[in-house]
Amino acid sequence: MRNVDVVSTVVEVETSAVLTSDKNTVVVIIPYYNGSKYIERAAQSVLNQTIKATEFVVVNDGSTVEETNKLNEIAAKMGFQVLHKENGGQGSARNWGVKHSNSKFISFLDQDDFYLKTHIETLIKGVEQDDPHFGWVYADLMEADEEGNIVRSDMVTYHSSHPKRFINDLINSDMHVLPSASLISRDAFEDVGGFDAQFMGYEDDDLFMRIFRKGYTNYFIPKAVTVWCINTNSTSYSIRMSRSRLKYIQKLCATFSDDPDRSRYYIRDLVVPRFTNLVVGEAYKAIMPATTPQELKMAAHKDELISIMNEYIQTILANTVLPRRSKIKLMLQSKIINTRNPILMKSSMLMYKFIYSLKSTFRFR
Repeated sequence: MRNVDVVSTVVEVETSAVLTSDKNTVVVIIPYYNGSKYIERAAQSVLNQTIKATEFVVVNDGSTVEETNKLNEIAAKMGFQVLHKENGGQGSARNWGVKHSNSKFISFLDQDDFYLKTHIETLIKGVEQDDPHFGWVYADLMEADEEGNIVRSDMVTYHSSHPKRFINDLINSDMHVLPSASLISRDAFEDVGGFDAQFMGYEDDDLFMRIFRKGYTNYFIPKAVTVWCINTNSTSYSIRMSRSRLKYIQKLCATFSDDPDRSRYYIRDLVVPRFTNLVVGEAYKAIMPATTPQELKMAAHKDELISIMNEYIQTILANTVLPRRSKIKLMLQSKIINTRNPILMKSSMLMYKFIYSLKSTFRFR
């Protein structure tokens, strides 16, 4: 599908019940990796839906023997299907589940999250049945702690604008379109080849961006359908996310080169502001004395985080339109952090803040 206008719409959901039909078939897919602590809660939320899933599949992505046995016991007790595969990451597991299902619409759920009871019902109502270019409909999430206690009821709406209409909005920040709060057209998913399995982080943004760029439409429902549980042991808080972030940045830079003739500066104005502090900041924190369990965990990977930072900076320095002062700043940051000297690094940071405050003071006088 090419050369079609991308249409994005906010969907106001009615409260009346929805009648399902053969054309509204839905598969729910949960990728599982050593997640016996959470899977029963997640599976129960799927089984408790006001409109039942047509298919429900849990994909065991190479878990340990003990965790696999626990999953099989839970599946036998609760009555859902389990598919087994070698470990390949969450994107790979999701793709496997799609490959071994048939439903028209696809809904994913992470093992440590759970659906609200009207998840499928709410999203089915948001499907534009007469839209031949329908890509996906998505909704909000509640944010919770690891135990499922709610801390925010509108996480998606709070962090970014919806629905998605402009490619810049998909590049310059996290999209906050989560598979666990979405219903995706199988046609659109298969048209773009599913998740890019090289990513173990940012695979969601990458998928929905490719669907968007193919000309498929998206619709947003301002209502929570899923509870997203913050779990510091997940990929989002690991070295795997740092590795995947670099791959995603490199893919963005290869896909969206700056175009001065059209005044479109994707890398200079979108990629660099979004990622520089994240990448450089992780390397910086890994060297400084750790003060939290998360910092202590990442400090064990300080050499790799510095390597990731160096490769990121080299990728950005290759951009020909990045201002000279920005390149000098990046090179100085790299040199200072590569000393691995916490005292020098802290002193340099304090000096930078002092100089910046002086500039700000004199600028506004």
